[in-house]
Order: sequence, then C-alpha cells, then structure tokens
Amino acid sequence: MEEIKDSLVFKGVAERLTLGITRILENMPGVVDVRFVERDPAEKRSLLSWEQKNTCILPEDLRDFYLTTDGFTLTWSVKLDNECVPLGCMMINSVARLSPLLQPVSLFSLPNAPSLADLDWEENSTEIGTGHAPAAPHFDSRSRIFELDSCGGNGKVCLVYKNCTAGVVAQQSEIWFLDRSLCWHFLTTTFSSYYRLMITHLGLPEWQYGFTPYGPSPQSKQWASLYQPLTFSCEHSLPDPAGDSHLNKLDPTKAFKGKAKVPAPKKKQSAQCSLGSTAKNQGSTGRHIGAKR
Repeated sequence: MEEIKDSLVFKGVAERLTLGITRILENMPGVVDVRFVERDPAEKRSLLSWEQKNTCILPEDLRDFYLTTDGFTLTWSVKLDNECVPLGCMMINSVARLSPLLQPVSLFSLPNAPSLADLDWEENSTEIGTGHAPAAPHFDSRSRIFELDSCGGNGKVCLVYKNCTAGVVAQQSEIWFLDRSLCWHFLTTTFSSYYRLMITHLGLPEWQYGFTPYGPSPQSKQWASLYQPLTFSCEHSLPDPAGDSHLNKLDPTKAFKGKAKVPAPKKKQSAQCSLGSTAKNQGSTGRHIGAKR
C-alpha cells in the first residue's frame, strides 16, 4: 500500500512539474518513448553550500524548483521508417552540475593563452544595451555565469548575475542564451518564465535560436512546424531583404481547386465550331456582296 501511495504522490508531482506535457506528447502522431527522469529533491544544505561557494543567492523560484526536484530531464523520440529517432529534450542541470561557465585559469595554462575574457575588449558595445534590450553579460569578473542547460551542443542556457563586485554577494539574476558563436541573447528575467518557455517549445532542437536574429536551422524549423505549429506560426521572423518570406505560403483556393466543369477537348471543339460558323458567315456575306455587284 505504501508503494502505491508513493507512486501516486510521485505521479502527482511529475504532473505538476511537466504541466501535463507528457500526455500531450504521447497523443501526438509519431511520438514514441516519452521519458521523464525521476529525481529526489535537493537538500537545503547543498543549496546553501552552492550559494556560499559561488557568492550568489539563488532566485526564489529556482530554489523552490530544486527543493522539489534536483534537476529536470524529459526526452521524447519520433518513429521514422520503423526507427526511433531522439528529438525533444528538456533539461535543467542539478545543483551539483550548476557549475560556473568561466572556470578559473589553471596554473598549467600558458601565460598568453586566450580566454573568454578577451571577448570583452569592446567596452562601449557591452556596457550599453541596444534599444530596449538589456546589456549583455561579460566574460570577465563583472558577471557570474552558471550553466543551466548545454542544449545538446547547440549553445548554452545560463543563469547570469551581472554588475558583480568581488567579495559582494550577487542577488539579481537573468536567463540568457549563449549561442555557438559566443554571442549573448536575452531570454527571460526569471527562471519560472524560462521554464514555461521550455515546456511550451517541447524541448525541440534549437528552439532557443528563435530568440536570436537569425533563428533556428531549416531542419529545426521543419520539426517545429510539424510538432509545434501554433507557437511556430505565431513567432515573429525577421523580414527577408528581398521581401520574400522563408516559409511557403499555401493558398487553399489554388492548391485544392477542383477540375474544370468543361473538359479541355470540348473547349477546343467549341472554339473550332465558333471559328467555322464565323467563316461561314463571312462566306455568305461575301456571296451577298458579289450578288449585289
């Protein structure tokens, strides 16, 4: 009986964590092998130890998340030609894997070896945000960056603390996406908002690139149009310089138009008849004119 109660409790917790997305995925055509990894809650002492080690205060919503489950993993696949192909992956690193993106310089590294901090040489472009966008994080000590999701090698979703001072505890954080070209893109101000975005996008490949000026790859767009048509069609894409859209426009009135009521041979026959009658009329008119003469 206790095992049944525990399974029911976990099922309720999993339902709240996934926002019911597992049932939606299982009902989608072609989706197979939907897996949600069960994790125990993180201990409070591990959270306190992380904050003391990194001189940062975890956001309240992220702290509550870790006190519910120490990380998050939900994957699903699609069946193509009788073969299961992994497609969706939603992941939040555990507290132990919430490691700094900027590791300290090793004693064995070369003295003139380049580092990520060398990318912050443009002071004016990094200090001031463009338009309404917030200022991008720095790769030096001014920012403290921690990896939430490795995005399968397509980039990194990071928990970022900006405007940091050495020895001072950082409290304000944001969620940013670092693409493979080491450019920053703002996602959300809170972890809860990012979590909802992750669930809404079903963990599809490169969905974070929808918040970049260049967007995801064509293959990822095809997957999104198949398994996420409503959200994908509502996303605002940048206009093409030539004025053409990247998506094919389908006109149902032209694509699904039925056959013509009058077949093509009959049209030609009717046209020939009309030409013949015109020729007869012209001939009779000529005869009448000749008779008058």
